[in-house]
Amino acid sequence: MRRRIVEGVLMLFVVALGAACNDSPGPVNGADAAPSIHGMAPDFSYTDLEGQPFKLSDLRDRTVIIDFWATWCPPCIFQPTELNAFWERHRDSGRFQVLGIEVGGASVDEIREWAAENDAAAQYPVLTGADEDLARRFGALGFPALVIVAPGGTIHSVHVGLTTLQELEEQVARIHEEPSSG
Repeated sequence: MRRRIVEGVLMLFVVALGAACNDSPGPVNGADAAPSIHGMAPDFSYTDLEGQPFKLSDLRDRTVIIDFWATWCPPCIFQPTELNAFWERHRDSGRFQVLGIEVGGASVDEIREWAAENDAAAQYPVLTGADEDLARRFGALGFPALVIVAPGGTIHSVHVGLTTLQELEEQVARIHEEPSSG
């Protein structure tokens, strides 16, 4: 119980500071620039910790929530708890897919060790093999970064920093309230 209180206070402190890890040299421009909001999300294909492949374009019928994070990012420890709660609530609906994508170059074993040490194990698929360039192509210039891809493959929103369950619920509700453009 005491650990949860300490974690809660730490999370509030981090959120209050608006903290997000940023290891990038600055904004990306030109051909490497991120697509605009409502532009098509860059496709990717990576495997999860069990070797299961995930390709973004295969998920076009769902709203996809992507958490870009790194093991070297202290605030990234707190995001899996919020995403686990969302995934637990919505996983059986078939309307959503949550993906964690580690972009710091950690191995499968390093990711598992980090999750165990930080009580940050994800209940949703965590993909490996990506790097910060993938995150930048989605507009994520710091970590953790949450990108929401609408059904059909367009980027709906990008948020750098921690996202609460309530904020995530509000974002996905907006997607499902908006009239489709196709």
